[in-house]
Order: sequence, then structure tokens, then C-alpha cells
Amino acid sequence: MTIIDLDLSRYNDIATRFAQEREETLNFLKSGIATRNPCFNRMIEQIERVAIRSRSPILLNGPTGAGKSLLARRIYELKLARHQFSGPFVEVNCATLRGDTAMSALFGHVKGAFTGAREERAGLLRSADGGMLFLDEVGELGADEQAMLLKAIEEKRFYPFGSDQQVSSDFQLIAGTVRDLRQRVAEGTFREDLYARINLWTFELPGLRQRQEDIEPNLDYELERHAALTGDSVRFNTEARRAWLSFATSPQAAWRGNFRELSASVTRMATLADNGRITVETVDDEIARLRYSWNDHRPSALDGLPGIDATALDLFDRMQLENVVAVCRQAKTLSDAGRQLFNVSRQGKATVNDADRLRKYLARFGLTWDVLQN
Repeated sequence: MTIIDLDLSRYNDIATRFAQEREETLNFLKSGIATRNPCFNRMIEQIERVAIRSRSPILLNGPTGAGKSLLARRIYELKLARHQFSGPFVEVNCATLRGDTAMSALFGHVKGAFTGAREERAGLLRSADGGMLFLDEVGELGADEQAMLLKAIEEKRFYPFGSDQQVSSDFQLIAGTVRDLRQRVAEGTFREDLYARINLWTFELPGLRQRQEDIEPNLDYELERHAALTGDSVRFNTEARRAWLSFATSPQAAWRGNFRELSASVTRMATLADNGRITVETVDDEIARLRYSWNDHRPSALDGLPGIDATALDLFDRMQLENVVAVCRQAKTLSDAGRQLFNVSRQGKATVNDADRLRKYLARFGLTWDVLQN
């Protein structure tokens, strides 16, 4: 006779415990930040499953400062806690490797392999044995390094530079890149077979401007991190917080350095805060600093024009308007400026009114001829 246990409470308890453990794992991968962006959260859920269930290479695509290095380290720490690794986390930026030093740094070398090689070197791949190797900017590797890396991934064996004896190393690879490796493959600068090998799991990390709803929780995270590092608890005044968030989530905020730049911004404000309070004045100074940084430190023809925020314009509109303004400031009259700007298209017209065309163009940006002359 089969006895069926109809008491489901203990099974519910088990399910609840597993759900809690998974939530803790996801929070760990997100560094404890309560992220709100649904696409990012779905990606983290996939990464969690891949990290636990697979040792295959992972490719992290994303702009500079999007968090590729931090995420790679978090994946390593997660697997280490589950006893899936016994070795270290080894990280290298491939953009810093050139020539013989690239081979030596990655694969090691034997004594006398090249001028100055006075002793043997293990190399980063061997150092990562039993652990994880994070190759940031993997698209910058040269052709020879790509070929040897492919062999090391597939066979877990390779030749140190200058040696005729293979060595072994068993590591999981995470590669990071800001490049479009598909384009690199099409151009012939990145091996197609290596790309296929590291492209089993590819995740696109969005930049900060694509995750605006995550700016506020990251702001709080950076304040907590500053307190942990310095021992100083810093908070915003209500108006100051509102002003910074309003700017940070606006189209004017370029965030070219992404989360790394956000971290630097919060660090500056927290450091300058008196009595543990970030004021509106501190925020205004920081916004001015960011605007200046995003203008590439170059004076623009648009600087000082009323109602014009160059950072809020698309690159196409900004560059076009800068050139139009520069011509207008050099011209003696509106008609003269129009003739210079429309000197080709006006040739094919029976009647021309260059001044009117230019006046309407300027009006799109709230500008007039008189404003430009002043």
C-alpha cells in the first residue's frame, strides 16, 4: 500500500527556502543593489543559471564603465562559495599587452626566450589554474595570441613562449569587450573560430543611459560604499538629492563613463560635503564639472548662447549648428551668411531667399541673427 503525504507545508517550506537562496544569489551578483531595470534583471537571472551550471566561456559585451570587471569577479566569488573553484581570479586588460610581452604575460616564457628573459615566468593562464581568467578587451589581442588562446581553451594545454614543452591549466574564461567582435571577424582582425568558442554565452551589459531607473539605487549604493571605505556617513539634503537625480536622469547627462563615472561623481560630492551633508551648492558645482567634462574641454561656438544646451543635442544637430553659428559670426549680414551656407543648393533654384532659409533654421533652436551678433 502506498501512503501519500497530503501535508504540503514542508514542501512549501523547501520551495520558499530555495526561492530565498536564489534571491540572495541574484542580489549578490548585483552587488546588493536593488536594480529596477527589467532587461538588466532578466540578464542577471540568466547569468546566475549559467554561472552555477556551466564552466564554458562567457563573453560580456558593454561600454567602458558598464561593470564587466565587477560582474566577472562576482561570478567567480559565487562559484568559489559553491566550491566550484579552487584557484584564483586572474584579470588582465588585453589592451595593455603588446608584442613579446603579450605572449609572456599570458602564456609565460622560459629563461632566454627573448632578450631580457633572465628567468622563467609562469604567465597568467597558468596562474588561473583551477580558477577564473578574465580577459578584458579581448578584441585587442594579436593574431598569435588569439591562436594560442584558442588552443588553451579547447585543449587546456599550451606552449609557454620559447618552450617546446606543453604545460596545462584548467580555468574558466570570461572575456570582456567594448568592440563588436562580429565586425572584427568580418574585417579579419579576430579569429572566427575563437569567436565561436567564446560566444557560447554572450551577455550585453547596457550603459547607464539605458538604465536610468537604476541611477537612484546606484547613488545610494555609492554613498554606502563611501561610508564603508572612509567611515564617514554622508547624505544629501532633500533639494540637493532632487537636483542631482533630475540632472542625472535627464537627456543632458551623457554618462560616457557609465557607472564608473557615476561612482566618481558621488565620491567627489561626498568628499566635499561638510558635516555629512551634500548641499545644492555642491550639486551645482558637480553638475558644472560633469558638463565641462562631457564637452571634451573644447570651446564650442554654442557656448553662452541663450537657451542652447549642447549636451541635449544629437551629435549631428550639434555639429551642424556649431558650423552655422561660426559662419554667421564671421558674416556681415544675414544674407551674406545664407549665401555662404547654401552656395550649392541655391544654384539650382529659380528664386532664392537665403536669408529666410537661415532665419527659419536658427528659429528651430530659438536663435536670431541679432543674438548671434551680440
